[in-house]
Amino acid sequence: MDNFIVSARKYRPSTFRSVVGQEAITATLKNAIKNQQVAQAFLFCGPRGVGKTTCARIFAKALNCQHLTADFEPCNECDSCKSFNESSSFNVYELDAASNNSVDDIRALVDQVRIAPQGNAKYKVYIIDEVHMLSQQAFNAFLKTLEEPPAYAKFILATTEKHKIIPTILSRCQVYDFKRIGDNDIIKHLQYVASQEHVEADEDALRMVASKADGALRDALSIFDQLVSFTGSKITYAQAAENLNVLDVDNYFKMTSYLFSEDQSAALLLLDQILTKGFDGQYFISGLASHFRNLLMAQNQPTVQLMPVSESVKQKFLQQAKILNPSLLLRALTIANDCDFNYKSSNNKRLSIEVALLQINANFRYMQSKAVRQSREQSTR
Repeated sequence: MDNFIVSARKYRPSTFRSVVGQEAITATLKNAIKNQQVAQAFLFCGPRGVGKTTCARIFAKALNCQHLTADFEPCNECDSCKSFNESSSFNVYELDAASNNSVDDIRALVDQVRIAPQGNAKYKVYIIDEVHMLSQQAFNAFLKTLEEPPAYAKFILATTEKHKIIPTILSRCQVYDFKRIGDNDIIKHLQYVASQEHVEADEDALRMVASKADGALRDALSIFDQLVSFTGSKITYAQAAENLNVLDVDNYFKMTSYLFSEDQSAALLLLDQILTKGFDGQYFISGLASHFRNLLMAQNQPTVQLMPVSESVKQKFLQQAKILNPSLLLRALTIANDCDFNYKSSNNKRLSIEVALLQINANFRYMQSKAVRQSREQSTR
């Protein structure tokens, strides 16, 4: 059996151009190389799975590349790039501070800094991942070297928790804040991976994966691998919803139809079905609030683009939004949001959701009866 390589590793970017969703940072790093203004220390901050360590490795490779491309990308063909890609470079030193966080580990690294680059390399690059895990003593032992390193030494620190880095370290680094990757960028990359792996995937399914990943591309690729294992070579929306335990959006469309009609019993029965399937009550009410929010966005053309949904689902929102009163929708959103906010402190959690649904329906019925009365009054005049 062939050794399986997860997509996050198999499709890990090897050039700045292939990094997803961090264009501003990659452009800045390339300009630093182009203008020969490479700082002595960098701090890459941001959530998990957004490309911090990947960019650090590409930058380290580019600094010693013997034949940079016209747009200052590593060539991946010279001896330096090949040795790096094969994890045999003597000029790039990686340290995982999560498991090597003592003062002795940092002293060993400082001793390494005294050794000049090997071969034709210009720099020795030290990548320290999860740097916030270093002990206070380790940080202090690192300060002097970080402030006045040899000309050939470059440090790239990466962390998910910038607030834990002591100010004296921050002041010695150029700080780059990596952002969460947008759903559209994640979907585009997943479509590329799917095409390479000969997997047919619905856009709605990939959008569900992107939403579940919450801006982390590595998480999205892990979820994608999970779905491929579950479905084979074709991923549908229904299969993705089943495997990821995500509530189908059609349930929210049905619930909205029931709440904004005279059929309140159908709404309560649908809630019972959802809870019986094992979905958390807060997950449902939070999703319903988001559904009402999207319906409000769908009622004004300029805000339609703010709905993070596929084109097919967007059409459903536009169709349902046409028949709903904006004031009632806003009131329903307020009730659902309040229920979500107070859910954890409620002693009877199911009852709190049922009351919220009945309040939404009561508002609709009140507005309907008021409209009927006004119509009768006008007809009798």
